[in-house]
Amino acid sequence: MTSTTAFAVHRDGRASTAAELAPLAFAGYAHFTAAQVRGGRIRGLDLHLERLRSASLELFGRALPDATVRSHLRTALEAGPADVSLTATVHSPAGEFTVADPDETPALLVRTGPPAHGPAGPLSLVPVTHERFLPTVKHVGEPAKTHLLRRAAAQGFDDALFLDRRGRLSEATIWNLAFWDGTSVVWPVADMLHGTTMGVLRRALRRLGVPQRRQEVTAADLPALAGAVVMNSWTPGVPVHRIGAVELPAAPSFVDLLHRAYASEPPTAP
Repeated sequence: MTSTTAFAVHRDGRASTAAELAPLAFAGYAHFTAAQVRGGRIRGLDLHLERLRSASLELFGRALPDATVRSHLRTALEAGPADVSLTATVHSPAGEFTVADPDETPALLVRTGPPAHGPAGPLSLVPVTHERFLPTVKHVGEPAKTHLLRRAAAQGFDDALFLDRRGRLSEATIWNLAFWDGTSVVWPVADMLHGTTMGVLRRALRRLGVPQRRQEVTAADLPALAGAVVMNSWTPGVPVHRIGAVELPAAPSFVDLLHRAYASEPPTAP
């Protein structure tokens, strides 16, 4: 029976049992994608499917067909309200610390909850030297992110920003970064997770004719920049006013540009 108020926790297209969820309580060998669903539709659905497919091949050597993933997403969304936060997690039934059968099919856990919009900002970020394991995979079991977030808060910052061993700015704990030089959107170059919101924005900005470029960004480059934001599945842009000791100018037109570009992407139903 469909409810307009309940949220879903589904495994492989049906409501999960406690016995099925118990082994996942402390599991860390899995990957996921997160999306905001509005009116039953998702912006950048193709990017979410691509993310799940490529990460499954990396971690498990095989991936669920896109049609199967879409079917399971639809089933979960039909079980609740039209506006939700959705997390789709792919894991191995064999669990951790084992060698799985190469023919084993990964399982998909889809969870929905209340919609989210992200903080209003502006945010302050403290740079820390940190490189994620398998940075191109959105995998679970990353205690460093929460640890570094809490350390940042203890120092009076809102969150942490990662520097790689070469001093390049890569990403923040749960955010991608983007900068503004006054005329172009600047995407940092480093080993990182390329977010689905970033992907939506890059192609939307391209359609709108907005200049973009990729550049290695270090702390020394920050004073010359005209604005900065973070983004994730919650939002296409939260202003950043300080990175370490560097104050960044407010760039409301840049933030507005990103939100308008994101809104220009048509959402898709699974």
